[in-house]
Amino acid sequence: MKIIKVDDHNTLSREAASLIIEELKKNKQALLCAATGASPTGTYTSLKHTFDQQPELFSRMRVIKLDEWGGLPMNNPSTCESYLQKHVIGPLNMTNDRYISFQSDPKDPAGECARIQAELKRSGPIDMCILGLGMNGHLALNEPESFLEAETHVAKLSASSLEHPMIGETGMKPSYGLTLGMANILQSRCILLLISGSKKKEITSTLLNRQISTALPASFLWLHPNVVCLVDREAFP
Repeated sequence: MKIIKVDDHNTLSREAASLIIEELKKNKQALLCAATGASPTGTYTSLKHTFDQQPELFSRMRVIKLDEWGGLPMNNPSTCESYLQKHVIGPLNMTNDRYISFQSDPKDPAGECARIQAELKRSGPIDMCILGLGMNGHLALNEPESFLEAETHVAKLSASSLEHPMIGETGMKPSYGLTLGMANILQSRCILLLISGSKKKEITSTLLNRQISTALPASFLWLHPNVVCLVDREAFP
């Protein structure tokens, strides 16, 4: 894992966007795995600035949603879908045929995970996976457990995940998660881990110990040969 310390969230966002743009210049059909939350928002804003000047660069890019809060209507403002439509899909003019997305309220959650797994098998592997670091060390909705799931799966949400700022606005709580698994993530050609804010300092310190454990799913990124971790000053221990 290559650790890059930057001054602030704005610098982190610009650096992450530059790496994504470099990938698109080499591979216009790149499959980007998009995380949600505060950490990547500035990165998506920077990509939008580039899109406004060079829309053709994004014309064949593909996107897969990293995870989703289960049991919420798709149009609920707290869903990952609402976030990505606002920050990625709409701004970058992504068409449906270039977007792989978990439904947030499927009749058969396990079947929905199987559908996404099949889509990823056809379209993957992921070229660049954008990740944030959960407060408890989770990656996507792969929560700390005695074992971790390899492929897309229905996840039991931890208490800390249920306190995520994304789901605090509408009063509705998800009843489960839908997420890519650890193998899906680790099979990505390149991974961008974005860590920002003073609240992440303690978990970042634990991650940087380089001890690999299912109690800290993010620690498995130490096993990947091509991870760039951008950390701003507030989050760096």
